[in-house]
Amino acid sequence: MFGVEIGAAMLSGSNALQADALDFLGDAANYAVSLGVAGLAVTWRARAALIKGSTMGAFGLWVIGSAIWHLLSGTAPEPQTMGAIALIAMLANGSVALMLYRFRTADANMRSVWICARNDVLGNVAVMIAAVGVFGTGQRWPDTLVALAMAGLALSGAWTINRQAIHELSHA
Repeated sequence: MFGVEIGAAMLSGSNALQADALDFLGDAANYAVSLGVAGLAVTWRARAALIKGSTMGAFGLWVIGSAIWHLLSGTAPEPQTMGAIALIAMLANGSVALMLYRFRTADANMRSVWICARNDVLGNVAVMIAAVGVFGTGQRWPDTLVALAMAGLALSGAWTINRQAIHELSHA
């Protein structure tokens, strides 16, 4: 889905879709790390979660900068592509979120995977709403607003994951 979304983001000019595509790439790495440390001691899982949370925070900060830059320099994105790709991505992310639902209260490592899946579904819905907003207004601001909201989700998730990982490291 990363490839599909990044291509569609480039074609449509959507910053929100681009942010979602980069989030897909980050999630693939997140899932690989989570599987890699799943059987290890709590300290290793917490360290992995701390790295993942920090990366998520950096992603959020990058999206904020990118959204501001696009708002100042870009034209309105193409809303039909935004909406269609966001719907496909939501179906993919929704199936992953359902599989991971039981891990929403697990250790920091597994909880980080659940938070990423949940944020992805919310992000996809937000991109669809942005597409409607861009279609209705003919302006970029709905796309930028959603990109900033997605950055907020990333920063909030990073804070939650890092806080729990630090707690687990201090008690290990």
